[in-house]
Amino acid sequence: MNVAGALIEARAGDAAAVRAARVAAIAGKYADAVDAEGRFPREAVDAMRAERLLGIQVPHHLGGESASITEIAELCSMLGQACAASAMVFAMHHIKLSSLVEHGADSQWHCHFMRRIAAEQLLIASATTEGGIGGNLRNSICAVEVDGDSCRLEKDATVISYGSHADAILITSRAHAQAASSDQVLTAFLKDQYTLEKTHVWNTLGMRGTCSDGFLFKGQAPAEQILPKPFAEIAAQSMLASSHLLWSGVWYGIAVDAVARAQAFVRAAARKAPDAQPPGALRLAEVSNLLQMVKSNVVAGLKAYEHAKADPDRLSSMGFAVAMNNVKIASSETILEIVNHAMLICGIMGYKNGTPFSLGRHLRDAHSAQLMISNDRILGNTSSMLLVHKQDTSLLG
Repeated sequence: MNVAGALIEARAGDAAAVRAARVAAIAGKYADAVDAEGRFPREAVDAMRAERLLGIQVPHHLGGESASITEIAELCSMLGQACAASAMVFAMHHIKLSSLVEHGADSQWHCHFMRRIAAEQLLIASATTEGGIGGNLRNSICAVEVDGDSCRLEKDATVISYGSHADAILITSRAHAQAASSDQVLTAFLKDQYTLEKTHVWNTLGMRGTCSDGFLFKGQAPAEQILPKPFAEIAAQSMLASSHLLWSGVWYGIAVDAVARAQAFVRAAARKAPDAQPPGALRLAEVSNLLQMVKSNVVAGLKAYEHAKADPDRLSSMGFAVAMNNVKIASSETILEIVNHAMLICGIMGYKNGTPFSLGRHLRDAHSAQLMISNDRILGNTSSMLLVHKQDTSLLG
């Protein structure tokens, strides 16, 4: 075995958390530069590839490690403590990979694609937003055109996170030109099967390193690359839960690091005046409580999803959708409160950039949470479901 092969085997033999810790160390080193320059976190993503983390969700028999969503959420949290943009790229990649794992097993092409993802550590991007519909991923204007054994698609994708850096894109569209806007399919296009013409530049308050530019997408590929199941089924049974849970893992990571910085600040103050309770100590206790609430919320959501995966009807139920929506709403709103508390504890040292207690990047990144997908849109969907569905109030899950 050559040196490169031996290194890959050694890394794959380490626990995923050990490998993620090494990636987090690299991501943290470049986090401020990625944010300030609004650039792709290439060092962190290269480290993810080197540590074989991009294919861990792929089943064992296809060359992966059969990692669960719970295990991946933990890695999202670890990366989120170091660099939220790097963690979000990792999360979004695995959200798309979950669609392949859960819904592509019966397709020879998609099984081969998963083998390639595991073997080559391919990075997968998503194109679900579209000009004219915004972030409503359950509707499309564009339609895939199937002609014999090939398909073509053109889409005004107002956001494709790290689209310029991906090895493939999973993209939504109407199933055909006469299909209703909600009659959608999901198609995998490889990098050499599409072109991207940039239409919008990602210059934002936070999550700057995700490089979520807008593009005019034009692709042509074999028709077998269209996933065989309707996107409505994919969204309900894997994408909804994996999005809300893995995003929440990233946001929890942001909050964890903010609280750690606040705790370090209070400890430093206590060492200077050991006979007096340091300013911010009570706020630290309050923020610890909030952090535990977020953790409990995410853990409960992960357990609910793992339990429901064995029952497709439950995965598609209103009750499950309401539960996952609530996980997203609660975690996305609470992390802002946590980072604000941490800022008050650290004071000017948290407000300033370049200190061990700086929290500006955390605060700006945290503001994205309520916008991915808009909490107002989610609350509207939840309210409609609650008109016909009884709220689950059992403590037994």
